[in-house]
Amino acid sequence: MNLLLPMAILAVMGFVFAIALGFISDKFHVEKSVKEAAVRDALPGANCGACGYPGCDGLAAAIAKGEAEVNACAIGGPNTTAAVAAAMGVEATASDDRKVAIVKCNGTTEAAKDKFAYQGLEDCRAQIALFGGKKACNYGCIGCGTCEKTCPFDAIHIVDGVALVNREKCVACGKCVDVCPKNIIELIPFSQKQVVLCSSHDKGKDARANCSNSCIGCTICAKTYPEAFAMDNFLSKEVHGNDFDMELLKTACEKCPNKCITINE
Repeated sequence: MNLLLPMAILAVMGFVFAIALGFISDKFHVEKSVKEAAVRDALPGANCGACGYPGCDGLAAAIAKGEAEVNACAIGGPNTTAAVAAAMGVEATASDDRKVAIVKCNGTTEAAKDKFAYQGLEDCRAQIALFGGKKACNYGCIGCGTCEKTCPFDAIHIVDGVALVNREKCVACGKCVDVCPKNIIELIPFSQKQVVLCSSHDKGKDARANCSNSCIGCTICAKTYPEAFAMDNFLSKEVHGNDFDMELLKTACEKCPNKCITINE
Protein backbone atom coordinates (compact mmCIF):
# COMPACT_ATOMS: atom_id res chain seq x y z
CA MET A 1 0.00 0.00 0.00
CA ASN A 2 2.89 2.32 0.86
CA LEU A 3 4.34 1.86 -2.66
CA LEU A 4 1.11 2.24 -4.61
CA LEU A 5 0.57 5.92 -3.82
CA PRO A 6 4.04 7.14 -4.98
CA MET A 7 3.77 4.97 -8.11
CA ALA A 8 0.35 6.41 -8.91
CA ILE A 9 1.64 9.96 -8.42
CA LEU A 10 4.61 9.30 -10.73
CA ALA A 11 2.32 7.82 -13.37
CA VAL A 12 0.04 10.86 -13.29
CA MET A 13 3.01 13.25 -13.42
CA GLY A 14 4.44 11.37 -16.40
CA PHE A 15 1.12 11.57 -18.21
CA VAL A 16 0.79 15.32 -17.51
CA PHE A 17 4.39 16.03 -18.63
CA ALA A 18 3.90 14.03 -21.85
CA ILE A 19 0.82 16.08 -22.74
CA ALA A 20 2.64 19.32 -21.89
CA LEU A 21 5.68 18.41 -24.02
CA GLY A 22 3.44 17.50 -26.94
CA PHE A 23 1.66 20.82 -26.68
CA ILE A 24 4.93 22.77 -26.48
CA SER A 25 6.37 20.87 -29.44
CA ASP A 26 3.35 21.71 -31.59
CA LYS A 27 3.24 25.31 -30.39
CA PHE A 28 6.87 26.12 -31.13
CA HIS A 29 7.44 23.86 -34.13
CA VAL A 30 9.19 25.71 -36.94
CA GLU A 31 8.32 24.42 -40.38
CA LYS A 32 11.34 24.01 -42.66
CA SER A 33 11.06 25.57 -46.05
CA VAL A 34 11.06 23.29 -49.07
CA LYS A 35 14.31 24.90 -50.19
CA GLU A 36 16.01 24.34 -46.83
CA ALA A 37 14.93 20.69 -46.82
CA ALA A 38 16.31 20.22 -50.34
CA VAL A 39 19.62 21.79 -49.35
CA ARG A 40 19.81 19.57 -46.26
CA ASP A 41 19.26 16.48 -48.42
CA ALA A 42 22.13 17.62 -50.67
CA LEU A 43 24.59 17.94 -47.79
CA PRO A 44 26.66 14.88 -46.77
CA GLY A 45 25.30 14.63 -43.21
CA ALA A 46 28.70 14.38 -41.53
CA ASN A 47 27.80 17.13 -39.03
CA CYS A 48 31.52 17.86 -38.63
CA GLY A 49 31.09 21.59 -38.00
CA ALA A 50 33.92 22.49 -40.40
CA CYS A 51 31.64 25.01 -42.11
CA GLY A 52 31.30 26.99 -38.89
CA TYR A 53 27.63 26.14 -38.39
CA PRO A 54 26.06 23.69 -35.90
CA GLY A 55 25.98 20.67 -38.18
CA CYS A 56 24.39 20.18 -41.58
CA ASP A 57 21.00 21.41 -40.34
CA GLY A 58 22.51 24.73 -39.32
CA LEU A 59 24.33 25.11 -42.61
CA ALA A 60 21.23 24.20 -44.64
CA ALA A 61 19.24 26.88 -42.82
CA ALA A 62 21.98 29.46 -43.43
CA ILE A 63 22.26 28.63 -47.14
CA ALA A 64 18.47 28.74 -47.57
CA LYS A 65 18.41 32.21 -45.97
CA GLY A 66 21.26 33.43 -48.16
CA GLU A 67 23.61 33.74 -45.19
CA ALA A 68 26.09 31.16 -46.49
CA GLU A 69 27.44 30.30 -49.94
CA VAL A 70 26.39 27.15 -51.76
CA ASN A 71 29.99 25.91 -51.54
CA ALA A 72 30.19 26.42 -47.75
CA CYS A 73 30.37 22.68 -47.04
CA ALA A 74 34.07 22.11 -46.39
CA ILE A 75 33.99 18.35 -46.95
CA GLY A 76 31.46 17.86 -49.73
CA GLY A 77 33.55 18.84 -52.71
CA PRO A 78 32.31 19.78 -56.19
CA ASN A 79 29.48 17.23 -56.26
CA THR A 80 27.94 18.54 -53.04
CA THR A 81 28.32 22.13 -54.20
CA ALA A 82 26.56 21.30 -57.46
CA ALA A 83 23.71 19.54 -55.62
CA VAL A 84 23.26 22.42 -53.17
CA ALA A 85 23.32 24.95 -56.01
CA ALA A 86 20.65 22.96 -57.83
CA ALA A 87 18.51 22.91 -54.69
CA MET A 88 18.87 26.68 -54.43
CA GLY A 89 18.18 27.17 -58.13
CA VAL A 90 21.50 28.88 -58.79
CA GLU A 91 24.53 28.04 -60.86
CA ALA A 92 27.50 26.42 -59.13
CA THR A 93 30.78 28.18 -59.68
CA ALA A 94 33.97 26.20 -60.06
CA SER A 95 36.32 26.43 -57.09
CA ASP A 96 39.98 25.50 -56.88
CA ASP A 97 40.43 26.41 -53.22
CA ARG A 98 40.52 22.88 -51.80
CA LYS A 99 42.77 22.66 -48.78
CA VAL A 100 44.50 19.89 -46.91
CA ALA A 101 46.00 19.62 -43.43
CA ILE A 102 49.75 19.25 -43.10
CA VAL A 103 51.80 18.50 -39.99
CA LYS A 104 54.85 20.78 -40.07
CA CYS A 105 57.11 18.26 -38.38
CA ASN A 106 59.19 15.29 -39.44
CA GLY A 107 60.54 14.43 -36.01
CA THR A 108 60.32 10.66 -36.19
CA THR A 109 61.10 8.39 -33.25
CA GLU A 110 64.68 7.96 -34.38
CA ALA A 111 65.30 11.58 -35.39
CA ALA A 112 63.70 13.51 -32.52
CA LYS A 113 65.26 13.28 -29.05
CA ASP A 114 63.26 12.98 -25.83
CA LYS A 115 63.94 14.86 -22.60
CA PHE A 116 62.32 12.20 -20.44
CA ALA A 117 60.26 9.01 -20.61
CA TYR A 118 56.56 9.80 -20.44
CA GLN A 119 54.03 7.53 -18.75
CA GLY A 120 50.57 9.01 -18.49
CA LEU A 121 47.45 9.98 -20.37
CA GLU A 122 47.97 9.58 -24.11
CA ASP A 123 46.86 13.09 -24.95
CA CYS A 124 49.13 15.78 -26.36
CA ARG A 125 47.41 18.51 -24.35
CA ALA A 126 47.92 16.59 -21.12
CA GLN A 127 51.55 15.83 -21.86
CA ILE A 128 52.44 19.39 -22.80
CA ALA A 129 51.34 20.49 -19.32
CA LEU A 130 54.23 18.41 -17.98
CA PHE A 131 57.32 20.56 -18.59
CA GLY A 132 56.18 21.28 -22.15
CA GLY A 133 56.15 17.62 -23.18
CA LYS A 134 58.86 15.01 -23.55
CA LYS A 135 60.31 16.20 -26.86
CA ALA A 136 63.62 18.04 -26.76
CA CYS A 137 62.40 20.16 -29.68
CA ASN A 138 59.89 22.68 -28.37
CA TYR A 139 58.28 22.84 -31.83
CA GLY A 140 58.00 19.11 -32.51
CA CYS A 141 55.01 16.79 -32.71
CA ILE A 142 54.38 15.18 -29.32
CA GLY A 143 53.00 12.04 -30.94
CA CYS A 144 50.27 11.12 -28.46
CA GLY A 145 47.68 11.14 -31.24
CA THR A 146 45.15 13.69 -30.00
CA CYS A 147 44.72 14.80 -33.61
CA GLU A 148 44.23 11.20 -34.71
CA LYS A 149 41.52 10.65 -32.09
CA THR A 150 39.81 13.91 -33.09
CA CYS A 151 39.72 13.39 -36.87
CA PRO A 152 36.25 12.17 -37.92
CA PHE A 153 37.51 11.07 -41.34
CA ASP A 154 40.38 8.71 -40.39
CA ALA A 155 42.75 11.02 -42.26
CA ILE A 156 45.56 11.46 -39.74
CA HIS A 157 47.58 8.83 -37.90
CA ILE A 158 50.71 8.61 -35.80
CA VAL A 159 53.42 7.00 -37.91
CA ASP A 160 56.87 6.44 -36.40
CA GLY A 161 56.18 8.90 -33.59
CA VAL A 162 54.83 11.80 -35.65
CA ALA A 163 51.39 12.65 -37.04
CA LEU A 164 50.99 12.07 -40.77
CA VAL A 165 48.05 13.22 -42.91
CA ASN A 166 46.49 11.14 -45.68
CA ARG A 167 45.98 13.80 -48.35
CA GLU A 168 43.25 11.90 -50.15
CA LYS A 169 41.15 11.35 -47.02
CA CYS A 170 41.64 14.80 -45.51
CA VAL A 171 38.73 17.20 -46.04
CA ALA A 172 40.33 20.19 -44.27
CA CYS A 173 37.70 20.31 -41.53
CA GLY A 174 40.30 21.90 -39.24
CA LYS A 175 39.60 19.76 -36.16
CA CYS A 176 43.21 18.57 -35.96
CA VAL A 177 44.42 22.16 -36.27
CA ASP A 178 42.26 23.20 -33.31
CA VAL A 179 43.42 20.45 -30.93
CA CYS A 180 47.18 20.52 -31.63
CA PRO A 181 48.80 22.21 -28.60
CA LYS A 182 52.00 22.87 -30.54
CA ASN A 183 50.13 24.67 -33.37
CA ILE A 184 52.15 22.80 -35.99
CA ILE A 185 49.21 21.60 -38.11
CA GLU A 186 48.21 23.95 -40.90
CA LEU A 187 45.67 24.00 -43.70
CA ILE A 188 47.39 24.66 -47.00
CA PRO A 189 46.19 24.61 -50.62
CA PHE A 190 45.86 21.04 -51.88
CA SER A 191 47.72 22.10 -55.01
CA GLN A 192 50.75 23.25 -52.99
CA LYS A 193 53.75 21.39 -54.37
CA GLN A 194 56.49 22.04 -51.81
CA VAL A 195 56.12 21.73 -48.04
CA VAL A 196 58.73 22.31 -45.34
CA LEU A 197 58.13 19.64 -42.68
CA CYS A 198 59.51 21.58 -39.73
CA SER A 199 58.37 24.35 -37.39
CA SER A 200 61.57 24.97 -35.42
CA HIS A 201 62.89 28.52 -35.15
CA ASP A 202 65.95 27.37 -33.20
CA LYS A 203 69.36 28.19 -34.60
CA GLY A 204 70.93 25.46 -36.69
CA LYS A 205 73.16 23.93 -34.02
CA ASP A 206 70.37 23.73 -31.43
CA ALA A 207 67.79 22.53 -33.95
CA ARG A 208 70.02 19.71 -35.16
CA ALA A 209 70.89 18.71 -31.59
CA ASN A 210 67.20 18.20 -30.84
CA CYS A 211 66.17 16.57 -34.13
CA SER A 212 68.24 15.27 -37.02
CA ASN A 213 65.36 15.96 -39.44
CA SER A 214 64.96 19.62 -38.51
CA CYS A 215 65.38 22.72 -40.65
CA ILE A 216 68.68 24.32 -39.62
CA GLY A 217 68.15 27.63 -41.41
CA CYS A 218 70.95 27.05 -43.86
CA THR A 219 69.05 29.01 -46.58
CA ILE A 220 70.13 26.58 -49.34
CA CYS A 221 66.53 26.06 -50.51
CA ALA A 222 65.82 29.79 -50.59
CA LYS A 223 69.03 30.48 -52.53
CA THR A 224 68.32 27.62 -54.94
CA TYR A 225 64.74 28.68 -55.65
CA PRO A 226 63.92 32.06 -54.01
CA GLU A 227 60.51 32.19 -55.71
CA ALA A 228 59.45 29.02 -53.86
CA PHE A 229 61.11 29.37 -50.42
CA ALA A 230 61.62 32.21 -47.96
CA MET A 231 63.41 32.36 -44.62
CA ASP A 232 61.63 33.31 -41.41
CA ASN A 233 63.76 33.48 -38.27
CA PHE A 234 66.00 30.48 -39.05
CA LEU A 235 63.13 28.50 -40.58
CA SER A 236 62.44 27.91 -44.26
CA LYS A 237 58.84 28.57 -45.31
CA GLU A 238 57.24 27.54 -48.60
CA VAL A 239 55.84 30.29 -50.80
CA HIS A 240 52.26 29.38 -51.66
CA GLY A 241 51.49 28.89 -55.30
CA ASN A 242 51.29 26.19 -57.95
CA ASP A 243 53.14 27.66 -60.92
CA PHE A 244 56.55 26.33 -60.05
CA ASP A 245 59.36 24.70 -61.99
CA MET A 246 59.20 21.11 -60.73
CA GLU A 247 62.79 20.34 -61.62
CA LEU A 248 64.01 23.35 -59.66
CA LEU A 249 61.78 22.40 -56.73
CA LYS A 250 63.20 18.89 -56.71
CA THR A 251 66.72 20.28 -56.83
CA ALA A 252 66.04 22.50 -53.81
CA CYS A 253 64.54 19.52 -52.00
CA GLU A 254 67.53 17.31 -52.77
CA LYS A 255 69.97 19.99 -51.56
CA CYS A 256 68.30 20.23 -48.14
CA PRO A 257 70.90 18.68 -45.78
CA ASN A 258 68.31 17.28 -43.37
CA LYS A 259 65.75 16.30 -46.01
CA CYS A 260 62.90 18.21 -44.36
CA ILE A 261 61.26 19.36 -47.62
CA THR A 262 58.68 17.19 -49.35
CA ILE A 263 57.36 17.54 -52.90
CA ASN A 264 53.78 16.66 -53.78
CA GLU A 265 53.58 15.53 -57.38
